[in-house]
Amino acid sequence: MSLSIGIVGLPNVGKSTLFNALTKKSVPADNYPFCTIDPSVGVVPVPDARLEVLSKISGSKKLVPAIVEFVDIAGLVKGASAGEGLGNAFLSHIRETDAIAEVVRIYENSELIHVEGTVDPLRDIEIINMELILADMQTVDKRSQTIGKDVKRGDKDAIKLQGILDIFKKAFDEGKLAHSIPFDHEELKLIRDLHLITMKPFLYVLNKQSGGKNLDEMNPPAGEAGDDRFQNLIKYFNDNKFKYVVVDAKIEDELKDFEGTEKEEMRSMLLSNVSRAEPENSIGGEGKEKDDDGINNLIKSGYDLLGLETYLTTGEMETRAWTIKKGSTAPVAASAIHSDFETKFIRAEVVAYEDLVKAGSFAEAKSKGVLRTEGKEYVVKDGDVIEFKI
Repeated sequence: MSLSIGIVGLPNVGKSTLFNALTKKSVPADNYPFCTIDPSVGVVPVPDARLEVLSKISGSKKLVPAIVEFVDIAGLVKGASAGEGLGNAFLSHIRETDAIAEVVRIYENSELIHVEGTVDPLRDIEIINMELILADMQTVDKRSQTIGKDVKRGDKDAIKLQGILDIFKKAFDEGKLAHSIPFDHEELKLIRDLHLITMKPFLYVLNKQSGGKNLDEMNPPAGEAGDDRFQNLIKYFNDNKFKYVVVDAKIEDELKDFEGTEKEEMRSMLLSNVSRAEPENSIGGEGKEKDDDGINNLIKSGYDLLGLETYLTTGEMETRAWTIKKGSTAPVAASAIHSDFETKFIRAEVVAYEDLVKAGSFAEAKSKGVLRTEGKEYVVKDGDVIEFKI
C-alpha cells in the first residue's frame, strides 16, 4: 500500500530541511523563495521497535518496516490559487498526495527571511488554507457548471450533487476546510472524483529552532500581557480539534546520520538548553517510546493520519510490517502480501504481539492458548502477528 503525505508551507519555514531529516536525502534548502521547484519524494520507514524483538524470536535474516512516502512540495504565497509564485505547480503536486503535513515556523531569526516579513504561524496557516480553499472553490464552481444541464432536466444524482456543492460553497465562504463537513457514505461516493485538496487529512508541523527565539518559550504568565502568538495558535488547534507535532527540523537534520545511543547522546547535548514542554493537543506526549523524537513522532503521526495500522509476519527469512487501513478484515489484510491471498483466504493463525513476546515462541503461545484461528470476518488489529492459510 503506497500512500503519501505532502509537506507544504510558505517559503523559508523549514520544509526542505524537515524533508532532509525525514529521508536522509539532500534536496535544496536555500534561504530564498521557490528553491524547491519540483517535488522531491522520499520513502520513509515507520519506526517500530516490535520488528527487532520478533526477529530475535524467529531468528529472522531480514527486517522490513512499514513505509510512508513524504513529498516535499514547492512553497506557495498569497495568490497561489490564481497562479502566483509556483501556484499552479504547487496545486497539481498537492492533489496527488493522500494527506497534508503543513509546516509553520514558530521561531524568530532576523537572518532568515520570512516571506510575509514577520513570524506569525496562525496567519501563515490562514494564508495556506485560504489558498487551498480558493483552489477547491474553483473546482466546485467548474463542477456546478458541468452538471448544470443535468440539474435542469431533473437528473436525481445531479440534483443531489448540486446540493452537496452548495454546502461546499457555503463552507468555503466561511473559511472552512472541506474535511470539516460531515458526509454519509453515499455522499462521499458522489464527491470522491472532485479530488478536493481540503478533503485530505491535515497534520500541522510546528518548526522551532534550538537556541532561537521560539514562540512556545515566550508565553506570558496567565493573566499577564505579552507575546500570545503561540497561545493563539494552540487555541486554534484545540478549538478545531486539529493535530500537530513540534519539531526542530534543523537539529533533526543534523542528527540524521547518527543512530542509536550516539544519536540520543547528540540530541541530549543539542537540546540541553531547549524547552521540551509539550502542549495539550500535541502528538507524542505521554506514552511515547523511550527513543522517540520529533521526527519519529511526525512519521508515526503521518501514518496514523492516513488511517493506517500495521500487522506483522515473522519467520526465518524475514520479519515484516504490513500496512493496512484500520478496520480491515483478515482477507483484505492478506491482500497486502498478494492479491491472490484475499480470494484464496481460508483462515489466519493470529497472536497479539504482546502475547507472543510473553510466551517467547509460537509453540509456547499455542500451548498457552493465545495463538488462535480466525476466519474471514475477523478484523485485524494493530500489532497482530499473523500467518495466513490459503
